[in-house]
Amino acid sequence: MRGNVIVGQSGGPTSVINSSLVGVYKTAKDRGAGKVYGMLHGVKGLLDRQYVDLSEHIKSDLDIDLLKRTPSSFLGSCRYKLPEIKDNTEVYDQIFEILEELNIEAFFYIGGNDSMDTIKKLSDYAILRSSEIKFMGVPKTIDNDLAMTDHTPGYGSAAKYIAAVTKEIIRDGLVYDYPTITIVEIMGRNAGWLTAASALAEGEDCEGVDMIFLPEVPFDIDHFMKKVKELSEKQSSIVIAVSEGIKMADGRYVFELKDHLEYVDAFGHKQLQGTAKFLADKIGEEL
Repeated sequence: MRGNVIVGQSGGPTSVINSSLVGVYKTAKDRGAGKVYGMLHGVKGLLDRQYVDLSEHIKSDLDIDLLKRTPSSFLGSCRYKLPEIKDNTEVYDQIFEILEELNIEAFFYIGGNDSMDTIKKLSDYAILRSSEIKFMGVPKTIDNDLAMTDHTPGYGSAAKYIAAVTKEIIRDGLVYDYPTITIVEIMGRNAGWLTAASALAEGEDCEGVDMIFLPEVPFDIDHFMKKVKELSEKQSSIVIAVSEGIKMADGRYVFELKDHLEYVDAFGHKQLQGTAKFLADKIGEEL
């Protein structure tokens, strides 16, 4: 490499997102990059000219090892949606002017689906601008939903957390002398890997969850209620894991079966909330 590199982090933090940052930093330095800059708070911070020279913060192998093992986003994060190129080229020109001032040869963005949307737009604009800057996305998603990958950075630590918490919830439910039904709502809009990780709670010391519902399989509320009733006649404690994104056969999210305030974020995603609450209320009313 002849020029400099810049890297940013975006979206939700994970326990391993800084390992990806270290990977970008080390590889860039090993390949001869002059400087490796870090955007503070992603592309939003870059627009405000907030960036640092990472070599001033990573000065030894110990710093690298510590950063690899530090959770959350070292550079800070953002949830900033770039406008469509046809609607506003000024913001793109501003970004490219900053990158050219810094003699950037490669731009790395560590994040999930929406961060890859940012990379795609910047890459497309680079073509329109005849810029030679390379734009690369570094995957980060706890949902484990990238095709042709064994697992995505961020999934393993999140799955371990889900398994551990589920095991604790199951054990807690056994201490009471009256029946309990616990519904654990777990992240996952379209992919059920995280919810499926609740199955890892099962072992010699734990019987595991009683039911798991994933967004890939249409949810049948009548079947659900029937199974809950059958289980409640056999055992005093029931623990059910449900994905936030479970849907009915007609495509409606389960949480939409109840009156709710709909919120859509900057990237057009419905805010999924209340699935477990709806099902808990349903059980309370009917059983």
